[in-house]
Amino acid sequence: MTGTSLVLLGPPGAGKGTQAARLEAASGFPHVATGDMLRMARSAGTPLGDRAKAYMDRGDLVPDDVIIGLIEERLSEDDAMKGVILDGFPRNPAQAKELDRLMETMGRELPLAVHIKVSREEVLARLTGRLVCERCQEAYHVMTRPPKTIGVCDKCGGRLVTRSDDSPETVRHRLQVYEEMTAPLIVYYGDLGRLREVDGERPVDDVARELLEAIS
Repeated sequence: MTGTSLVLLGPPGAGKGTQAARLEAASGFPHVATGDMLRMARSAGTPLGDRAKAYMDRGDLVPDDVIIGLIEERLSEDDAMKGVILDGFPRNPAQAKELDRLMETMGRELPLAVHIKVSREEVLARLTGRLVCERCQEAYHVMTRPPKTIGVCDKCGGRLVTRSDDSPETVRHRLQVYEEMTAPLIVYYGDLGRLREVDGERPVDDVARELLEAIS
């Protein structure tokens, strides 16, 4: 994995964030989650956050120039020089080409993509029951991973909320957007010989092991 950045692909709710955290611990590469970066910018009321807010609340993709600006800044930080784990970027072939251009400009290896495969039915079941801590962003699920105390984060004691983009209507829209705009990335990286695939519906530990095997 030395010097090689990873792009995690998969629909909303595929478990990219969970697996990225495990990969970060195993590889030492920082987990760069663009969704978290944008939500922080929105909460802070930054110019990028204000631009992103309307798109995020509808479940639409944030414009490329906003995302690419954030990514370019992050790739320039010291801890990202050896490699990063990208979660939520690129979201379409145009962004993937821009990422390749950035990597080449920086003199770094082109990224490897790993596709976490999860069915539409499984995604709907996962996201419509998801709860997120508004303080630390730890994720729970009302059926598969409930908190010890209703409405309270086990990790930091923060309040658990349902994100606006996890309502059933918005989830369906997010899936439609993913299928129309992001799924072509699987073809893009596959054609370049830089794609690996894992079954995201297996237990979390099994998926983590398969991811490590796929990129070893």
